[in-house]
Amino acid sequence: MHRTGRLGFVTPRYGDAVIGGAETVMREAAHGLAARGWDVEVLTTCARDHFSWANEYEAGVTEEWGVTVRRFPTVTDTPRAERAEIEAAILGGERPSIELQQRWMNDDVRVPGLYHHLLDHDDDYRALVFAPYLFWPSFACAQVAPGRTILMPCLHDEPHAELELFDPLFTGVRGLWFLSEPERDLAARLHDELAPHEVIGSGVDVPDDYDAGAFRERFGITAPFVYYAGRREGGKNWERLLDGFAAAVQRTDIPLHLVTSGTGEVRPPAAIVDRVVDLGFLEEKDRNDAFSAAAAYVQPSPYESFSRTLMEAWLAGTLPIANAASDVVAWHMARAGSGLLYDDDFELEQCLRFVAEAPDAAATLAAPGREYVLAHYTWDPVLDRMEATIDSWMPGS
Repeated sequence: MHRTGRLGFVTPRYGDAVIGGAETVMREAAHGLAARGWDVEVLTTCARDHFSWANEYEAGVTEEWGVTVRRFPTVTDTPRAERAEIEAAILGGERPSIELQQRWMNDDVRVPGLYHHLLDHDDDYRALVFAPYLFWPSFACAQVAPGRTILMPCLHDEPHAELELFDPLFTGVRGLWFLSEPERDLAARLHDELAPHEVIGSGVDVPDDYDAGAFRERFGITAPFVYYAGRREGGKNWERLLDGFAAAVQRTDIPLHLVTSGTGEVRPPAAIVDRVVDLGFLEEKDRNDAFSAAAAYVQPSPYESFSRTLMEAWLAGTLPIANAASDVVAWHMARAGSGLLYDDDFELEQCLRFVAEAPDAAATLAAPGREYVLAHYTWDPVLDRMEATIDSWMPGS
């Protein structure tokens, strides 16, 4: 491999306190390649939250884990009212004109400092890696130097994915990194001619150990529970999970609590307030132990390009219960031979009853998942594939 030239990883948010699958993959890939001897730079914003885009980190250059981090201030100087109106139309199944799509994109966060940095310094980088596709930093900045740009889209089967606004990102860059085969297949359905591409997968760090008992003691949790970790928001189907869980435990008094950690509001229905435990942001060790202590992990999102938390549950020996609407999650479960899928609240109830009434059978069903993750999604082979595509698409001197 030619480990010459600088790699720039461009992501809207970056840091240990940032929650998001795309952001985590970008951070760990950047650190992994730096540890292999690459000159790696992260270009990102001062924001931590992707709703407000408030500048919470200081702008400028720092060094973190052997990686240079350049932070640029976000600009959100419009009321975003027009964006909300166009967004409602998109979610309602309409296809706005390309002009309205452009207005939708620009009536939100913008990062002019990042854009101008790339205009002035794009030739300082052998490759620029952008993720995810949906936000302004990728949309605008990935088109500055397409010949040295790799897009890791983190594509979901969502209404926004069908906007022709994004065609240049998928067809005009130097290469595409996909996290799963269903994600690649979706991109191929949406775009007539994809740029050169490779399914590289994603790595997942394997914890050295788990301590379910310490987790329970630390947080005072004695009842059996199912766990959800990540962003508590509509795009992840979080509110729908709360409603479905409430219906299930009230209908047959299933003896389970719902424990959750991450970002976003937690507002359970009044009837199950005492059944939902919000732990907020957890450090990595506590989060790993939570996976281990859970009777099952619940993944309600239909929009996944990889589903990192699914892998984390399997590594902990915990059975995942997931929304069957996600082609990616269903694909993983079929390959792993592990997990339960549900199509509606009644099937969710059946899954919850199973893990509550047959914990040993649930553990047996979960077991193949760990071997699946270890066989396919550790970091070294993923980094090998990243290096091979960089070497192929942007040969070093």
